[in-house]
Amino acid sequence: MNNFKKTFQLNISMESKKLPNSAFIYVLSVLSCIICCLGGFGIIPAVISYYLASKSEGIYKMNPDGYDNYGIIKRGKIIAIIGIILNIIVIGITIWTLSTIGWDAWSEEFVRKWNEGMQSGQGY
Repeated sequence: MNNFKKTFQLNISMESKKLPNSAFIYVLSVLSCIICCLGGFGIIPAVISYYLASKSEGIYKMNPDGYDNYGIIKRGKIIAIIGIILNIIVIGITIWTLSTIGWDAWSEEFVRKWNEGMQSGQGY
């Protein structure tokens, strides 16, 4: 009976745990890639996701045998890097466009296209 308790306690202590924020990191990094087309605002969740993934990676490196969801953290970090790159490209294109044609020309073109869409019945 005493042997059983020791074996049971050993098995409980050797079970691997989950790294913190694994699902949150994954969701934020995917979200950053999806909303990258909104003027580069997706860089905010991408940077947060990258920071949390780096923090969880540090926790994992202290005890690699103690955690079993490192793959999700790693994928989330890779997707966060992709999101950061995509958002930097979108921000760069936006800055380049506004610096070459100017804010006034861009906003006039936007309003003209908006009005054309409303007149053709495509807008509600």
